[in-house]
Amino acid sequence: MKISPLLVAIGAVCLPVLMSDPAHAQATRTWVSGVGDDVNPCSRTAPCKTFAGAISKTATSGIINCLDPGGFGSVTITKSITIDCTATQAGILAAGTFGVTVRGTGIVVILRGLSIEGVGSGTMGVQNIESASLHIEKCKIFGFQSGPSQGIRHVPVGGGNLFVTDTVLTQNGLGIQVDPGAASSLVTLQRVQMVQNGEGFRATGVGGGVVWANIQDSLASSNGTNGFIATTGQGAGVTLDIQRSSSNLNGGAGVQADGGAGATVFIGTSMVTANGTGFSQTGGGVIRSYGNNTVDNNTSNGSATGPTLGQM
Repeated sequence: MKISPLLVAIGAVCLPVLMSDPAHAQATRTWVSGVGDDVNPCSRTAPCKTFAGAISKTATSGIINCLDPGGFGSVTITKSITIDCTATQAGILAAGTFGVTVRGTGIVVILRGLSIEGVGSGTMGVQNIESASLHIEKCKIFGFQSGPSQGIRHVPVGGGNLFVTDTVLTQNGLGIQVDPGAASSLVTLQRVQMVQNGEGFRATGVGGGVVWANIQDSLASSNGTNGFIATTGQGAGVTLDIQRSSSNLNGGAGVQADGGAGATVFIGTSMVTANGTGFSQTGGGVIRSYGNNTVDNNTSNGSATGPTLGQM
């Protein structure tokens, strides 16, 4: 059978186009390696070198995994994605800069199994500027001490939620800072350690901003100033609900509510010991104790308000 010269010509034109499409496709799962190269497609057999290189080749809501130990570089995330390196030791060395920046309307980002190090000159470990939610799991964030530095800086434009579990923050200017401005934010900490930072955990509401933080089985210890603090401006509301947690050996208050009636801390089954002040209610802020906490051996134990009506 003879093939028309016209069909041959069409085939010659179309074949390169058809063959080129897979090269532009984004994979739902990509890989990085300490011996990878960002010119690679980021497949398991041809991994990339950095998270930044892998992100451009990973589809929205896809997953980046680590094949072996390595330092995979600072990264800015602008789409929903998961970086999961729990199977190995994965680092981000952020001397003089940030570790991870999350910036994208409505995106959901999961960071799992990362060691993010600022080596004393880093600015922000993880900064969430805009997202629907950020999940940080089984990470270590340390050594961010340049200027107003923070291990986790959660300041989402338009509001956004933060979930931190099984994570250690140490030797940072501030362990975790939450300040959604005029928006609202839900924060959950479970099994989080904030140790030897300038301050442990600070939730701030200004300009009508609202923060609700649920803190369970967590530790704020040996921080330069406060362990846990809720602080507000006029018209804002910040509520911390602290359960089964410990705040000790901090230079300032173990637990502080400051800045008006909008700053409220509920605390139960927790230990507040060996701080400058145990419970500190200032500027109209309120600490509501369920009466089952251990508050002892502080320079000043301070005081708290009794439980609300309806406690069983």
